[in-house]
Amino acid sequence: MSLTEIAHRFGTPSYVIDETDVRLRCRAYRAALPDAEIAYAAKAFLCRAMADWMRTEGMSLDVCSGGELAVARSAGFPARRIIMHGNAKTPAELRRAVDEGVGRIVVDNVGEINRLAALVPIDRRQKVLVRVTPDIEAGAHPKIRTAGEGQKFGLSILSGAAGDAVARVLNQPRLELAGLHCHLGSQIDDVEPYERAARILVGEMARIRDTHGVVLPELDLGGGHGIAYLPGTEGLVPERFADAVVTAITERAAGFGLPVPRLVVEPGRAIAGTAGTTLYRVVAVKRGGSRTFVAVDGGMSDNPRPALYGSRYTVRLAGRVSREGPRPFTVVGHHCETGDTIAEDVPLPADLRPGDLVALAATGAYHHSMASTYNLMGRPPVVAVRDGRARLLVRREMEQDLMRRDVGL
Repeated sequence: MSLTEIAHRFGTPSYVIDETDVRLRCRAYRAALPDAEIAYAAKAFLCRAMADWMRTEGMSLDVCSGGELAVARSAGFPARRIIMHGNAKTPAELRRAVDEGVGRIVVDNVGEINRLAALVPIDRRQKVLVRVTPDIEAGAHPKIRTAGEGQKFGLSILSGAAGDAVARVLNQPRLELAGLHCHLGSQIDDVEPYERAARILVGEMARIRDTHGVVLPELDLGGGHGIAYLPGTEGLVPERFADAVVTAITERAAGFGLPVPRLVVEPGRAIAGTAGTTLYRVVAVKRGGSRTFVAVDGGMSDNPRPALYGSRYTVRLAGRVSREGPRPFTVVGHHCETGDTIAEDVPLPADLRPGDLVALAATGAYHHSMASTYNLMGRPPVVAVRDGRARLLVRREMEQDLMRRDVGL
């Protein structure tokens, strides 16, 4: 596909996502883990088309809000293949999850156990997973590490809170405890934390069997699998993850005399991330102290990750060939924030000029889903490409859309 043609047809900034790449990554996970359930983490990127791609690829879906659930169901995604997450699910979200008949609801605090049980009809049982905290620090940045003691997610194994939640669920006749869940963090490129989590959770499953006489059939290790954002880096390869984790679970279960639980994993970024490219138009080039700035027509409203986590990206000139050698540029957005930086000190042709098109790689995850309307900028469109054709999935947010929510003076 010509990125120049896409920019001409749909404008800039634009998110472009390669449908074939997404589908092939789904298949890679299913091939590496044929006996596991693969649930795409919708928070990475979700629209109705994406939900449909996941459905036709045989994936399950994990959602963490009523909005994500609504989008998935509006696309016809089967409720039984949906896992509902959230550390603070509202009563309305719990009610909707039960009414829709989602496959499993992840219990994240003891208070929601009674609330959930009260919502389940008398002739039904709702499957749940208990999210536990194994006290493992993993993830590319402290703000995206979610399995250590002292953060908001899950129930601590060390303090006994996880065991208390398990006992409470087992005492609710309308709830069925399907297994344990944990999520370590994001952008993890090493299998060792997952192996350690698997061993801890299987040990906890053995304790539950010994205490309550219940053998849990499922073990959900969440997601957080890293991808390559820069040349020379590598993400977490599904085959390497599968070999290590399945071996750890099998050996640990055998040591406790447990049947091997069915593994559930929830990749999001690893499915959508590298399939995405963001297109920007250069607005200005200027020197500022020791740096040369390239200002583009987007920024932190369509990509807040550099400001939040110091994320780094690969940037390339698109649409023309330059004979000039590279020089370092800092690509910035046009928002009224000093922190509105997209990429620092990236090599681009020395003759880069206003009107040029630049492409930012690996932006399929946590870009559209985290976009805002800061400075009242409309969010960019999402354009899918497949077999040499481009089509609009999500249209650009226009000024009329922004004013439609403003109900009057």
